[in-house]
Amino acid sequence: MRIPSKAVLHGIKSSKGDFEGRGYDSTTFHLSVDLGESSNGESMGAVTRPFKLGTSEELQKWIHYKQKWPLGGVLVDCEFDIVAGADQSSKLTLVSIKPAPAAPKAA
Repeated sequence: MRIPSKAVLHGIKSSKGDFEGRGYDSTTFHLSVDLGESSNGESMGAVTRPFKLGTSEELQKWIHYKQKWPLGGVLVDCEFDIVAGADQSSKLTLVSIKPAPAAPKAA
């Protein structure tokens, strides 16, 4: 099931190389996640959760933010895929991500 969502992107890391004869090439997006949604105990606030998407080339779409990354992160439009697991759990996978359009300014 695909779900569109808005989120705050706090960081991006690309990785490419070779480890013990196996190649790897990916980009990880760190998005805010509400602690209350995944906690068994009492909690408040948010943390970031890593989501992999695409190859290391994905970072180039965001490189213009490098010198002026906002302290609070970047508001993004993203789409997730939710897949049921065999153990009654669900897996959330990032399918697409892009900067959200700027809100129109009040007149």
